[in-house]
Amino acid sequence: MRTHVQELARFAVACRDEPLPGEVTADVVHRVLDVLGNCLAGRAESEGAAAPDAAVLRLVDGWAGVREATAVGSGVRLPAPNAALANGTFAHLLDFDDTHLPSVLHPSANVVPAALAAAEAADAPTAVLLAAVAAGIEVANRLGMASYSAELGNSVFFDKGLHATSICGALGAATAAGLAYGLDAEALASAVGIAASMGAGLLEANRTGGTVKRVHCGWAAHGGVVAAALAREGVTGPPTVLEGRFGFFNAYLDGKYDAAALTGDLGTRWELLRTFYKPYPSNHFTHPGIDCALALRARGLSADEVQHAELGVAEPVLRTIAEPRALKIRPTTGYHAKFSGPYTVARALLGGGGLGLHLDDFSEDALADPRLPDLAQRVTMVADESATARFPDSFAAVLRVTTCAGRVLEHRVDCSRGGPEHPLSRTELLAKFRLNAVRALPPNRTERLLAAVVAMAEGNVDYRHVLDLTMPAD
Repeated sequence: MRTHVQELARFAVACRDEPLPGEVTADVVHRVLDVLGNCLAGRAESEGAAAPDAAVLRLVDGWAGVREATAVGSGVRLPAPNAALANGTFAHLLDFDDTHLPSVLHPSANVVPAALAAAEAADAPTAVLLAAVAAGIEVANRLGMASYSAELGNSVFFDKGLHATSICGALGAATAAGLAYGLDAEALASAVGIAASMGAGLLEANRTGGTVKRVHCGWAAHGGVVAAALAREGVTGPPTVLEGRFGFFNAYLDGKYDAAALTGDLGTRWELLRTFYKPYPSNHFTHPGIDCALALRARGLSADEVQHAELGVAEPVLRTIAEPRALKIRPTTGYHAKFSGPYTVARALLGGGGLGLHLDDFSEDALADPRLPDLAQRVTMVADESATARFPDSFAAVLRVTTCAGRVLEHRVDCSRGGPEHPLSRTELLAKFRLNAVRALPPNRTERLLAAVVAMAEGNVDYRHVLDLTMPAD
């Protein structure tokens, strides 16, 4: 009988060695597009020398090694693990990366950077890159799903303050990198087993500050590439790394995991396809509240009319986007504002950019708008029974506004935009990419890059050409 990691490795190798379903290939290309756009915007929005992206790039550019992989948008080539560290940091920097539910993790920001770096280093073909991304995201999502506890109504990772994104993401990244390096199922299982010792991440920065969380996906991607490279050189991992007495699930989840969610219907039911694209560059817990605020604004509500607003959300998310209240009303940085329910509702009521809110809505200029704290302090947050019941299979919210004239307006969403129940259209996905990429590239280069990524699905463009197009214009 195969162990869990052996089942996952067998599935992943089949993704590389057999044709992927057409809908999976199409979605993978959009995942790559989304990550590249987020990377480019992240670099363009760098907050100076102390910013995580600048610090990581400065650090890894000073390390010795073979210059074999591209750091997106930088003009720098690095050893594969270091390129994965840089690109994973860029991809997660703005909190604009995709989210899978109910695992509540961001898979692509770990997996795509690892897959690109290893593929470049190994000179792997584009078809292998796409298969590596598909398998890596699926493995990360399945590990996250296995962590959901119906008893807690939450991921056990999150209940413990652990970042499922970077912990599960390291194993997904190892899967992707291992496929790019050409590992067979046995060696790939070892790569995942090795990566299980490399995943890490604590969530306290979401609550009280610090820039380290923005490096989590970079470190997971880095660890995944290193793990795959070690397995290629003959280092082995334990076959019971997931379910064993001292394995992944016992160490992180106290042995509470859903085996059926982990390996059930592998290859026929794709959790990849249920991964949400983010329309707004903020913590995903804030999105249903933004949806509600935008809907009320579209119905004619003016921010000046608001006397009081009550945002009802799932009870487990309050500690992330509602506490401590003083910091959520007056975030100290644009990044901290992305984790504030009161701020994001206020910003949406005032009107935002892009697909509803965009990067400029979290800039220093936006934070300096005196209307924001005044409006944000009128937003209280409470647990909503219906939203709690739906969490974390979907992010729901209800916004009730009492106007100065005494009217009461209400809007409820049962699932935020971007997922299977309310997907972004292809037009919206491409618009998001353009809005992000033009912050770093001229419009004509942005259009060439977009066309090149889309053409990868048909095998007409090589990913190395795509990466060349991300480089700064001469």
